[in-house]
Amino acid sequence: MNNISLYGLTSAEINEKLKLEKKFHGKQIYQWLIRGIYNFDEMTNLSKVLREKLIKKYKSAISSKVIDTQIDESGATKLAIELADGAIIESVMLVDKNDRKTACLSSQVGCAMGCKFCRTGTMGLIRNLSSAEIIEQFVHLKKLGNITHIVYMGMGEPLANFSQVLDSINFFHREDAFFISLRRITISTCGVVNGINKLTEQNLNVKLAVSLVSADNPLRSEIMPINNTYNLQKLKKSLLHYQNKCNSRFTLEYCMLSGLNCDLNSAKKLASFTNGLDAVVNLIPWNPAAELPYKTPSNEEINQFTSYLDKLNIKYARRFTRGREVNGACGQLATETRKKNNESNL
Repeated sequence: MNNISLYGLTSAEINEKLKLEKKFHGKQIYQWLIRGIYNFDEMTNLSKVLREKLIKKYKSAISSKVIDTQIDESGATKLAIELADGAIIESVMLVDKNDRKTACLSSQVGCAMGCKFCRTGTMGLIRNLSSAEIIEQFVHLKKLGNITHIVYMGMGEPLANFSQVLDSINFFHREDAFFISLRRITISTCGVVNGINKLTEQNLNVKLAVSLVSADNPLRSEIMPINNTYNLQKLKKSLLHYQNKCNSRFTLEYCMLSGLNCDLNSAKKLASFTNGLDAVVNLIPWNPAAELPYKTPSNEEINQFTSYLDKLNIKYARRFTRGREVNGACGQLATETRKKNNESNL
């Protein structure tokens, strides 16, 4: 049997890929896939003969499988998902106080950006995900409840896998697929300026979130190597272009690191950077990772920092961590990348 994924394909493309004799069979299979049914034996309106033929040739219509599930007290659920080549990624379902469910999707196995505060950055980049592998994460998470929002904030840098991320977004938005509003889809980037510029030209009307962490060039370069390629001046120029062309507010993700970026000087530099930008700063206390040398700021340190922001008239929102207990919060995703190979070497 062969691994195959039919997610992201149209009914006509399914017909072509499976070499089906009748066009309506592709439409029937497509409708089952959208319902989250990917085992051919469960597609009961297909003839028994066709189902047996497809089962004999293919394992199923999906190429990945969930190998571990963890749930914390907030309702956040983290899935470890094994891909066809044995690589493992993580995806998270976040639940807010209004029971709104958001799918946090990965775009790569690992990440090449090397942000020092992020566990995924310790993995390095293994490979990009296909659009089908991105969509399949949503399908696995959807079994946990109705998803209304999507964030590309999982493993990897979405704008470094631009075409596959874009293909998956277009599929999620299709009226005959999951029909997720573009305004309920967020792409998060560490500040890949050429990717932001490409996104601007698409004028997709999705939301943009940029991981800033510091508005001081030397400190940001130390914590986020991307700043050596695209410094704060280049980043702001790109964001102003995005703002003017797309007429859209964006968020600046500010991971608060105790003793590093929560003082008055940091607040003043943040005020200078945000001047002229239609942006809200999301304040996120650093989520602990034992192997990384940072500390989460105390409530006192956070309160002091927000008082500086108030005096400087900076628009901000305090984010309360969801998924931390299962290492599913921002910056906490990291996996063994080759489960099968690792096991074979034991």
